[in-house]
Amino acid sequence: MEELFTHLTAIARSMWRFRWYSVLVAWLVAVIGAVGVFRIPDQFEATARIFVDTQSILKPLMSGLAVQPNVEQQVAMLSRTLISRPNVEKLVRMADLDLKSESKAEQEALIGRLMTGLEIKTVGRDNLYLLAFRDSDAAKAQRVIQSLVSIFVESSLGATRKDTDTAKVFINEQIKTYEAKLQEAEGRLKAFRLRNIDLQSGDGKDSAGRLSDLSGQLNQAKLALREAEQSRDAARTQLSAEKSQANGSSALGQLLEQSAVTVATPEIDSRIEVQKRNLDGLLQRFTDQHPDIVSAKKLIRDLEEQKKKEVAELRKTAMASPPVASNSGNLAYQELNKLLATSEVQVAALKARVAEYSSRYNQARESIRGAPQLESEASQLNRDYAITKKNYEDLVTRRESAAMSGELDLAASVADFRLIDPPRVSSKPVSPNRLILLLVAMTISVAAGLFTAFAASQLRPVFHSLGDLRSKVSFPLLGAVSLVIGDSDVRRERVDLLRFLLSSGSLIVVFIIALITMLVINARQG
Repeated sequence: MEELFTHLTAIARSMWRFRWYSVLVAWLVAVIGAVGVFRIPDQFEATARIFVDTQSILKPLMSGLAVQPNVEQQVAMLSRTLISRPNVEKLVRMADLDLKSESKAEQEALIGRLMTGLEIKTVGRDNLYLLAFRDSDAAKAQRVIQSLVSIFVESSLGATRKDTDTAKVFINEQIKTYEAKLQEAEGRLKAFRLRNIDLQSGDGKDSAGRLSDLSGQLNQAKLALREAEQSRDAARTQLSAEKSQANGSSALGQLLEQSAVTVATPEIDSRIEVQKRNLDGLLQRFTDQHPDIVSAKKLIRDLEEQKKKEVAELRKTAMASPPVASNSGNLAYQELNKLLATSEVQVAALKARVAEYSSRYNQARESIRGAPQLESEASQLNRDYAITKKNYEDLVTRRESAAMSGELDLAASVADFRLIDPPRVSSKPVSPNRLILLLVAMTISVAAGLFTAFAASQLRPVFHSLGDLRSKVSFPLLGAVSLVIGDSDVRRERVDLLRFLLSSGSLIVVFIIALITMLVINARQG
């Protein structure tokens, strides 16, 4: 610690030798700094505040009908990209700033100053924007902010309308493309249907479904034919029995005894046959305890009992009626002839139906071999047509939505730009802060003086003690000669010290007076 103190003391004694140089440099730097501070032109700030209201009542009303862009995001992006070269060039023309620019270089310098001087800041979280600009000319600053406000509002509206027009043009081009595709798909589908018109059905079933329907119809026709044939056979048998009735009632009774099971009423016989086939089908799928099987068996037993009762009634009627002389006078014989003729007609009609259904069934079986390929081609054509039609309808819907969005922009803007504070200029300069600059100038001047003294002491060093000289040279020291200072030298040193204190102190006092003056002036202006 003692060595450090000794070293600092030696440096201070060396700097003291060049004290007048340091004072001179300090005064020179102070004067230059003060002149520079007061020569800095005053800067006036022009500001304006804009509020962007994105919560329009049209937004919920037109939801789902018109395209509503993200207005908040667009405004935020606009605020970040507003200070661009094209907008600044437009601002220069609007504010008449290019009238004083005689050369291209001056105009470029003006654009550069504006791009660095313009500020757009968000205030809070409610889409409130502050536009600010500083310039030495208050009127110029106000014109710049007024032009910037106009560009801010017009850029947002123009961008929205331009996007809407671009979207309309693109959608119209896509609609024309898909309209042509839709016509091509319709033509291919029409040509396919004309080529395969015989294989089409109105119910929308495929070949397997149509074949299954034809098979069912054919089976029903065959069943009806068997029922008609059994009815016809039964009528023939009864007619034969009626012919032999003239030989005696005993022969009729014997005939009824023999044909009680087989030639009974054809309606009951056909119903019993149908129920037996139904029972066979049920037995193949279920057990004997299944409710459907039990019900079918019960129904068959009831029909057989009903058949026996009707046969018994027929036998009693035949035994009670007297024998007739001839068949031509027997009413029963005449009715049986009519019944037989009707049965023959019905059998012939059913045979024709069975033949027709058989022909259709055979044709369907022949055509079903190529049906999968045709159905696959038809499915592909229908799928392509459905996709193209859906895209076309979606594009038409979007075109209407885009048109409605454009009309909405013309009717009422979705985002409302409100000028909260119009462009205005501060009544007093906002910069520079000369108090701070004077303090900085005073600090720099004092530092410059001290640095000058230190640099000079290092360039022209001296030794203030034998220890310093002994540490620097390698020669032996024989002795030292002391300087005897007289009274006149002491008085001269005191006067010199007083002059130094007055010169350096006056610098500080002048700075203090300047600071007090600036404070008073600012207080009066405020």
